Amino acid sequence: MFTIAIDGPSGAGKSTTAKMTARALGCSYLDTGAMYRAVAAGCMATGIGHDDPEGITTFCKEMNLDISTDPNNQYVMLNGADVTTTIRLPEVTAWVSAVSTIPACREELVRRQQEVLQAGSFVAEGRDITTVVAPNAEVRILLTADPEVRMARRGAELDGALDLATLQDQILRRDNDDSALVNFCVAADGVVTIDSTLLTLAEVVAQVLLLADRAGIHPRVDLDEGER
Repeated sequence: MFTIAIDGPSGAGKSTTAKMTARALGCSYLDTGAMYRAVAAGCMATGIGHDDPEGITTFCKEMNLDISTDPNNQYVMLNGADVTTTIRLPEVTAWVSAVSTIPACREELVRRQQEVLQAGSFVAEGRDITTVVAPNAEVRILLTADPEVRMARRGAELDGALDLATLQDQILRRDNDDSALVNFCVAADGVVTIDSTLLTLAEVVAQVLLLADRAGIHPRVDLDEGER
């Protein structure tokens, strides 16, 4: 078993890089951010306010969460309901820092994440994977990019659905809020920084796979032509 941990700010390309790496290595993939988003979506749906840390924490601890670890088939089930699409809505994105900045919620979700990672080989991505969730991972990476590039990527990903002010809120404001508890913008000791500002996705994945190879983790499958 092995773990490749990828940290970084919003829009750096963590999710796509991690999924492509997991496919190449023939292993599982864990999107830890989806877990925070699920809590936010669930609280919104049940009327828990973002200014109610006790209510948010109680929901977080009591929820039944089933998150796929198959990089080719992602889904998130919350208390029996499919919230795969819901957790990506802009209003959930704007809400999620209310969850991630509550220490008790982070502690609960970190516990769940570590439990998942103990079950096999994973590429895991998020904001505190290299330092808190999997500090002993075989490969630890900080994936970053310039703020302007990150906002442009997120805007393209959403097909221009959000204006500049909303993008700044989703990218820069969330990074600032979340960094109050976890510094995911500076590489800790032993963590390799990959700046994706001037790199293609294929080049980023190639660098991750090179680090994996050096750690004795080798690809099991070839990437599809469209992912090269």
